[in-house]
Amino acid sequence: MVRGIVLLGSTGSIGTQALDVIRRMPERFRVVGLAAGSNVELLAKQIEEFRPRVASLASEEAAQRLREWNFSGLEVLTGPSSMEEMVTREDVDLVLNAVVGAAGILPTLAAIKAGKDVALANKETLVAAGSVVMRAVKEHNVRLLPVDSEHSAIFQCLQGVREQDLHKVILTASGGPFRKSTKEELERVTVEEALAHPTWNMGEKITIDSATLMNKGLEVIEAHWLFQIQPERIEVVIHPQSIVHSLVELTDGSVLAQLGVADMRLPIQYALTFPERLETPVKRLSLTEVGRLDFEAPDMDRFPCLRLAYEALAAGGTFPTVLNAANEVAVRAFMQGQIGFAHIPRLIEAALEHHRVVMNPELEDILAADAEGRKYVRQVLGELVR
Repeated sequence: MVRGIVLLGSTGSIGTQALDVIRRMPERFRVVGLAAGSNVELLAKQIEEFRPRVASLASEEAAQRLREWNFSGLEVLTGPSSMEEMVTREDVDLVLNAVVGAAGILPTLAAIKAGKDVALANKETLVAAGSVVMRAVKEHNVRLLPVDSEHSAIFQCLQGVREQDLHKVILTASGGPFRKSTKEELERVTVEEALAHPTWNMGEKITIDSATLMNKGLEVIEAHWLFQIQPERIEVVIHPQSIVHSLVELTDGSVLAQLGVADMRLPIQYALTFPERLETPVKRLSLTEVGRLDFEAPDMDRFPCLRLAYEALAAGGTFPTVLNAANEVAVRAFMQGQIGFAHIPRLIEAALEHHRVVMNPELEDILAADAEGRKYVRQVLGELVR
């Protein structure tokens, strides 16, 4: 059976790699819709190849530019609810959400409520709104399939494992480009240095998050919701080779790991074809070529973003929502040269201290906390640049 798929964030790193997976499986997938931010030229090339029925762009200006290509039979959507409209269509079976940031929350929820399976690469959805999303998954009986390499690894390791036999999960992190940098050196980090990830080719925001270890902090929160496991049973270890993508420890002390080359097409394909495993063009792993696998504990003094994520998760309620919102604004400010690298965790911590938490939040509480966190950090930034 050919499954209709909508890809949100089609022009980003995950989106383009997902289309590379999909183009090798025309007998399995038909691209129904593509959504992008502002990269009209690349989106037009994707439309020309995959011929979706609908496309979405973030702004009316970008949408109008796309309409000038005059693709036959293509409906072009724009506006804040365009992705939600796209994912709920009757001919959609699966939604791959690869957008960046909290913008992924509402289309994910819309897809779930419409009974669509979701392959999730947008970790912020669960970080900011995990309780609401997982409640909807259960209520509408759909599959939420992880695309992040770490959560995919855990998901794969847990196949056939009883819930009561899981002791803890172990997320691996490359450590980023500043694994051995001192606190003083981190004060002088440039944007170009932060974007030079040693093992993964990712979008800019995720790459900066990896450099601060916030990406791993967000993944801790995501793992909590995906696998219904408490923070004290989620461990992070630095593994610079990025060969072991994550591990699970069972009650008897056995440890299961998923290994592979650093190529996102592997977890993307597993999410799209689950529970089947199919051939891929990805290079095979040779342990003799790798030679050694190193592991070390993360330094939360030099990388406080990871500590803040654990603290926000433990505190609960809307704290993770504010953590994510503040991080998004702070990372953008760093990339625009407004603040230094070391200011990112300071702004996040200030936003968390300022926040009045709402426990057991509903969607409107989450959206309000997200807006409040962003507003507060922007106010602080405004004072810094005066």
